[in-house]
Amino acid sequence: MKKTDFLIGLLLLSGVGLNATARAAETAWISDNLTVPLRSGPSTSHRILHRGLPSGTELTVLAKDPDSDFVQILTSRGTEGWLPSQYLVYQPIARDQLATAKRRIEELTSTVSQLKQQLSDLSQGKNQADSSNSEMTRQIAALEQELAEIKRVSAGALELSEQNLELTELNGRLRAEVDELVASITQLEDNARERWLLIGGGLVLIGLVLGFAVKSRPRRSAWS
Repeated sequence: MKKTDFLIGLLLLSGVGLNATARAAETAWISDNLTVPLRSGPSTSHRILHRGLPSGTELTVLAKDPDSDFVQILTSRGTEGWLPSQYLVYQPIARDQLATAKRRIEELTSTVSQLKQQLSDLSQGKNQADSSNSEMTRQIAALEQELAEIKRVSAGALELSEQNLELTELNGRLRAEVDELVASITQLEDNARERWLLIGGGLVLIGLVLGFAVKSRPRRSAWS
């Protein structure tokens, strides 16, 4: 092999490699933009009523012609016509499904964000509720302690009240007994005074009688 042929071959291989690399680096997709002419009858020879319905157009099927494989449809604007059934699908096209999916993803994303915010709010609310519950528990404990103290003091006051009532009753009984004793003593003093008066009167009477008797006795003379 000649040296020039070898160099030419290398150049050709390099060009092919560069071309392949360029083609490999370029990415392309088949467009899904499709328009279908709407005809007045079930064949390609019928008059065209609409130059081309875009892909994704929603149609209402009125009739089908199995011989020609055409379908009679009604557009949302009220136009009737025929078009080949091969262009019809009975579910939204991929582009519309993708758009719907994107909208649904956005809705779900928004919903998830709202739920996360609600969860955060609930967590904060739970923390606040836990703090409030702790404070309420402390307050309840303090109130229970105060209530127990009030009950204890009330029980002591009730006991003192009962004791005071018993003492009052006892004092009343003692006063009645003292009054009876005073009355008895007064009566005894009165009786003793009357007795001494009687005794004194008796003694005076006896003295008078004795004096009278002594005076009434005859006196003897000194010579007898």
